Amino acid sequence: MPESVACFMEGYSFSTLRKDILAGITVGVIALPLAMAFAIASGVEPSRGLYTAIIAGFLISLLGGSRIQIGGPTGAFVVIVYSTLERHGYDGLVVATLMAALLLVIMGLFRVGELIRFVPYPLIIGFTSGLALLIFTSQVKEFFGFSISALPIDFIGKWSVYLSQNSQVNTTAFMIGALTLSCILLVRRFIPSLPWGITAMVFATIVTTVFQLDIETIGSRYGKLPHEFPSITFPQVTWNLGWFQQLIPDAVAIALLAGLESLLSALMGDRMSGGRHKSDCELVGLGIANFASVLFGGIPATGAIARTAANVKTGAKTPVSGIIHAVTLLIIMAICAPLVSCIPLAALSAVLMVVAWNMAEMERFIHLFRAPRGDVAVMLTAFVLTVLVDLSFAVQMAMLLALFLFMKRMSEKAGLYKTEKSDTAIHQKEVDIYELQGPLFFGVVDRIRDLAHPVQEQPKVCILRMQRVSILDASGMHALTELFERCQKVGTRLVLAGVHKEVKEAMSKFGLKRTIGREHLFEHIDDAMLFAKKYVAGVPTVNDSENKMSESSSIK
Repeated sequence: MPESVACFMEGYSFSTLRKDILAGITVGVIALPLAMAFAIASGVEPSRGLYTAIIAGFLISLLGGSRIQIGGPTGAFVVIVYSTLERHGYDGLVVATLMAALLLVIMGLFRVGELIRFVPYPLIIGFTSGLALLIFTSQVKEFFGFSISALPIDFIGKWSVYLSQNSQVNTTAFMIGALTLSCILLVRRFIPSLPWGITAMVFATIVTTVFQLDIETIGSRYGKLPHEFPSITFPQVTWNLGWFQQLIPDAVAIALLAGLESLLSALMGDRMSGGRHKSDCELVGLGIANFASVLFGGIPATGAIARTAANVKTGAKTPVSGIIHAVTLLIIMAICAPLVSCIPLAALSAVLMVVAWNMAEMERFIHLFRAPRGDVAVMLTAFVLTVLVDLSFAVQMAMLLALFLFMKRMSEKAGLYKTEKSDTAIHQKEVDIYELQGPLFFGVVDRIRDLAHPVQEQPKVCILRMQRVSILDASGMHALTELFERCQKVGTRLVLAGVHKEVKEAMSKFGLKRTIGREHLFEHIDDAMLFAKKYVAGVPTVNDSENKMSESSSIK
C-alpha cells in the first residue's frame, strides 16, 4: 500500500468506511456529467472524459498527498486541451501530457510544491474567472443549437460567429437547455441534498425521450459509449526533435496548470476538513495519474475543486472515498452506457454553464476591486490575457507583474534617514549618522549611492546604522562596496553599526567584511560613536591597534 494512503489508514474503522463509501458514490454520480461535459468542451469524445475520471481519479486518490482530493478532467483544461488538439491532434496531446507528467514528477521530487503559497490570490481569481468565461463561451453553441461546423479558437472569433448566427437558434435545443438550467436552479434552491447535475440530466433525458424531440444527443454525435475499458495505446507519431520542441509550451502549460489547480484544490480541502496535505507527494501522484490517463485514452487531469468540496461536505474522511468515486464511475460506464448516450448535448451545455458560473466566483472577483490598485492590476491582467491571449502567457505576465509590485512595495518600506547626533562633543560637520531601514536589495540600492558625493563637503566619519536591515543581497553588498570606495576617495571613514548576525555572515562570505574592515563594524551605535569621537580627536582606537597588530603579524 502506498505510504500516502497507509498513513491515512491508521485507526480506520467501519464508521469511517461507511462515510467514505457514501461520499465516494455521491461524488461519482456528480462527476459523471462533468467528466463527459468537460471532454466534449475540450473537443474529444465523452468516453475520454470518463476514462480520465476513472484512471486519474483512482491514482490521484491512491498516490496523492491529500486525504480528500478528487481528481479528473476539469474546466481549467478545456482551453489548453482544445488548443493543443487543434494544432497537434490527439496524439500530440498525448505526448504533451506525457511530457507534463514527467515535469510534475520532477517538480514533486525537487519539492516545488511548497512554492504554491507564493502565488498571489488576485492572480488565482483573475485566471479562474477568465477560464470560467471561456468555458461559458464554448457552450453557447450547444445551448442555442447553432449549426456551426467549426468554431474559431479565440474568444472574439467565437462571439463574432455567435452574433452572426443569432437568427439560426434551434428552438428545441434552446428549450431543453433552458429547462435543464431551470431544473438545476430549482434543485439547488429547494432540494440541495440531491446532486443537481445528474438530477437535471436525468430530467432532460426523460423529456427528450418521451416526447421524441429532434435534438442532438451524446449518442447521435459521438456514438454509443463503450462498455469496457480500453487497452494501453501509445501515440503514433513521428519522433523528431523539432516536433517535440513545438510541444514544449503545451507541456509546460499543462504541468503548471495541473499542479497549480491540484494544490489549490488540496489547500481548499484542508481548510474545509481541518487536514493538511503533502504538496510534493500530491505533485508526484498527479504526474503518475496523468501518465496513465492518456495511455488509456484519457485527457489531462488535476484536482477538481468543486468535486473535492462535495467530497468533504458529504463526509469523506480518507482517500478511500476518491477510490470509490472512480469505481462508481466504472460501474456506471459498464452498466448504464446506453442510457448515458441518450443525454442531450444542450442539457450538458447547461450543466457546464452553471459550473462556469460557480468557477467564476463573481462575488470575490468584484470584492477584489476594493484591494490596492496593484492587486487589481494583477487580477485584471490575468483575467484579460487568459480570455484574449493564452492561459500560460496570462499566468506568466500576471506573476511577473505581481513580482514587480512586490519589489516596489518592499522598496517603499526601505528608507535612508539622516539622524541627529546625541553627543554634542562631536561637531556636526565631522560625523554624519544615517539609519537604513528595511531590506537592502537591488530595488533600493540607489538610495545609498550618493552619500559620498565628491562635490559635497564630506565628514570625517560616516556611520551607517543597520539594525533594521534584515535582508542584504548581492546588489546591496555591491552598493556598500561602492560607498566604501567613494568614502575612501574623499577621506571619510565608513562605519557600520548594528549589523545583524545573518547579515554579517553574508557580508563575510561575500568578502565585504574584509573590504570595509572588521575595525569598522560595531554591534552597538554607542561603540560606533566612541570610535568616531576618538578618530575625530586623533586618538588611536582599539580597533585600529588590533588591525595594525594583525597586519604586522601577517607580514612576519
